[in-house]
Amino acid sequence: MPQSPDDLDAVAVRTWCSLALETLGREREAIDAINVYPVADGDTGTNLYLTVESAAAAVEAVFAAHETGSTTPDPADAVRAMAHGALIGARGNSGTILAQLLRGMASVLSESGDAHHLRVALAEAAAAARLAVAHPVEGTVLTVATAAAEAAGATDGGARLEDVVEAAYEGARAALAATPGQLAVLGRAGVVDAGGQGLVTVLGALLEAVGGQARERAVLPAPDLLPLTGDCADADPEGGPAFEVIYLLEASDEAVARLRSRLDALGESLVVVGGDGLWNVHVHVDDAGAAVEAGVEAGRPYRIRITHFAADRGSAHREPVQRAVVVVVPGDGLSGLCAEAGATTVLARPGEPPASGELVDAIRRAHAREVVLLPNDAQLRHTAAAAAEQARTEGIRVALVPTRAAVQGIAALAVHEPGRSFDEDVVAMTSAAGATRYAELAVAERQSWTMAGICQAGDILGLIDGDVAVIGEDVPGTARTVLDRMLSAGGELVTLILGEDVPDALADELGAHVREGYLAVDTVVYRGGHQAAPLLIGVE
Repeated sequence: MPQSPDDLDAVAVRTWCSLALETLGREREAIDAINVYPVADGDTGTNLYLTVESAAAAVEAVFAAHETGSTTPDPADAVRAMAHGALIGARGNSGTILAQLLRGMASVLSESGDAHHLRVALAEAAAAARLAVAHPVEGTVLTVATAAAEAAGATDGGARLEDVVEAAYEGARAALAATPGQLAVLGRAGVVDAGGQGLVTVLGALLEAVGGQARERAVLPAPDLLPLTGDCADADPEGGPAFEVIYLLEASDEAVARLRSRLDALGESLVVVGGDGLWNVHVHVDDAGAAVEAGVEAGRPYRIRITHFAADRGSAHREPVQRAVVVVVPGDGLSGLCAEAGATTVLARPGEPPASGELVDAIRRAHAREVVLLPNDAQLRHTAAAAAEQARTEGIRVALVPTRAAVQGIAALAVHEPGRSFDEDVVAMTSAAGATRYAELAVAERQSWTMAGICQAGDILGLIDGDVAVIGEDVPGTARTVLDRMLSAGGELVTLILGEDVPDALADELGAHVREGYLAVDTVVYRGGHQAAPLLIGVE
């Protein structure tokens, strides 16, 4: 298990992330259930889980890069990866604050992981989190973080690393128990602060990582005993802003300072975390568009998430539908297309594949007894399988159709029929996906060997069913060659999905090429929006 109790090395950081993720996975629903502040939307545990999942994945990537070597990663690389992963994956108010806490700790622990530096790291984390919140409130995770730092700072100079962590953990637990007396809405609901409970869980995982022994878990109130309405009127989303807006932002410090002022005037629960040109912005507003526009003026916002509180709350009480489809899409254009077809979508941004927690979250949002999951990427096979397994433990019947490309997912969605039996529907969707060959165009980044020969940087590569089959000089010519290769084996329908910067003229040209050379073959064209490949092709 964990390493030396005198230093937090890379393996200990990895263990900490793993244990925190495991424990939050067990406690997620219970933490969700006590979430009454700042909005009683019942998602704090889930948001913390998704944030830590992103942090853990970033740390695992550091270790994966060292697999061929004989040494473990540098501790500084591990803690920085943890903080960066949390920043880019932060969800909700609680997850955003946790990301800032981890970032504050990493700024100190990257120098050393001994007991002294941990004391300083906890103090830096608590201070950074308070600065990130526009209007700090006592009785929240900020209070718990401050108490943990003060308890750790009170340990003597000869204390071991484990002693410092234990002091922080016990200080956080005591502060958490006092939160109902500090925040009226918690007292009326008879619960502790959900974000604070999550931080105690994360600190408990750290204590287990450095000490090797699990601490007794607090027993949280059962979800069905918690008054999330009525007495908690001031935490009711209907009494506050209608939307939660979250996005990552590339911007300068000066631009972010102006952004804080503008968003503070627009809404509440404002938290802006990050630095060094990358920020995570969280705010509750009535005008979601204005919040996003403010981000555009400050820099480049992306990974934008907008949640309508009333809609989410209503979905928690409505009767589940019988069947739904959850589909991963590579661009925002396809997201709208699939949503119009009734599917719940998960956006896979270039270089940012969704984590299993995001897929589980989408399955829950689908609010159905039966779910068909379309990952649309061969590399998401294991991630999707893990998400399906997790959803099954929650009583949802999930079938994973192993689609390897977006065009296969579209084919499967086209034959989806909720009126037939679940098994028949899954078989039909699997058959449609399997009958669809897929291709994509990509730009070679460097000289390399491929199955089609040697390519040079800047060449256009035509990949058919995942393998490089064509090396060309331009997109139109390569696309025509790829289509000819695919249609030589027959086909009835060609699907073209154009990237954001690809002109409509290309679709017209390729459509004419198909009509002239292949009788009775139809062509359909979709706009994929911002996607990694300039062109996706499917042949059914």
